[in-house]
Amino acid sequence: MGNRENIKVTTLNMKSIKKHYFKVFIALFFFQIIGCSQKNENSKPEDYPDPVNNPSSKLMLMGDWFALPHDIDFDNLPKIPSSHALVSDVTAEGVNHPTFSEAKKSGGVNQHSYITFYQDKYWLMWSDGPGVEDRVGQVVKYATSADGLIWSEPDFLTSYPEGAGPDSEHYNTRTEKGKRWISRGFWQRDGELLALASLDEAAGFFGPSLELWAYIWNGKSNSWEEKGIVYKNAINNFPPKLLPSGEWLMSRRAYDYKESGIEFLLGGIKGFDQWESYPVTGSTTEMDPEEPYWWVLPDGKNLMALFRDNRKSGYLYRAFSVDNGQTWSNPVKTNFPDARSKFNGLRMSDGRYVLVSNPHPERRDPLTLAISDDGMVFTKMGFLTGGRHIDYPHVIEQDGHLLIAFAGSVKQKIEVLKVKISDLDKLEMPPLKK
Repeated sequence: MGNRENIKVTTLNMKSIKKHYFKVFIALFFFQIIGCSQKNENSKPEDYPDPVNNPSSKLMLMGDWFALPHDIDFDNLPKIPSSHALVSDVTAEGVNHPTFSEAKKSGGVNQHSYITFYQDKYWLMWSDGPGVEDRVGQVVKYATSADGLIWSEPDFLTSYPEGAGPDSEHYNTRTEKGKRWISRGFWQRDGELLALASLDEAAGFFGPSLELWAYIWNGKSNSWEEKGIVYKNAINNFPPKLLPSGEWLMSRRAYDYKESGIEFLLGGIKGFDQWESYPVTGSTTEMDPEEPYWWVLPDGKNLMALFRDNRKSGYLYRAFSVDNGQTWSNPVKTNFPDARSKFNGLRMSDGRYVLVSNPHPERRDPLTLAISDDGMVFTKMGFLTGGRHIDYPHVIEQDGHLLIAFAGSVKQKIEVLKVKISDLDKLEMPPLKK
């Protein structure tokens, strides 16, 4: 009997010991997780941006692969593989990559490209005009593709502005006596495909009759038709995007925006032409704001907007909104380098953010892609294409790829790059050489 009782006691003790060690193991496991989490939080720089607690942070580019942002060797950044397509080319015959002086004397202009995917094919639209960008007689053209690499021949999306065709005495000039269309992007709304374009006098940027128009695709007749005016005295930078609230948001510049500043249009639910305009305070105090872009941050409610600075600071400016774009923090100069050029980005389906831009502070070459985990601070940057003047990108995600439309060869070509998202995972930043 004694041996049996001893065996029973020993068995009970072993179970208690195992239970005790299991509890210790679980406790250590959770302490490790908490410690790692605290370490990650503590590893963030003191000036790390936060839309609520630190909207004035200047930090937007971080890594041990550079010392000063303007000293980055942009031409020798890690290469991102891509496939290339030429969609439209209006350079003069016999000229490959013209200089600006050559482009002004010959050929046309291709600029302001936007790309989307609708009804199982890619759609591309852009401004197409005579001579230099945005002169009298400029129109909007478009093309389509099944794979993003082989494109249809360019066709007219808009007609020539009234009295501003090739037979007009004002054609290919800068004057308030003639008008021009400017491509403003595709908007998929309620299952329909809309194309936005602004119309105004071609004397400068912009004319007092400025209007933002919408065209709608008629699948039965395979043609674009006028839908109407989206908003008077407005030119957007990119088409509307949905907010978590279900409303649409897009930027707005009035014809006198250099004095009045940047605004955002909120609405688009009750009607394609139903909007409220909200100003970005301070947007003309320290910078000359141009071509803003915004996205929703990972918390699913706060917004971040970026601005090009025409005062040639060489950096992007940033502002935050915590109320769906109705108010914004004062724009702050970040440490993300910029060539004073249009840029674009998105949040990919895997949660990461990409920003496509011209980061060289002195020229629009090369075109690069930067990657961020939280949409506020970017830690990687790769080379897409370069060796010539290239600008005004627009990027979308589709079927495991990024498709990037842009203007090439001093705004005389419309081109597309197709990038595998899986190749971005292989992007490694070489450590800074000491």
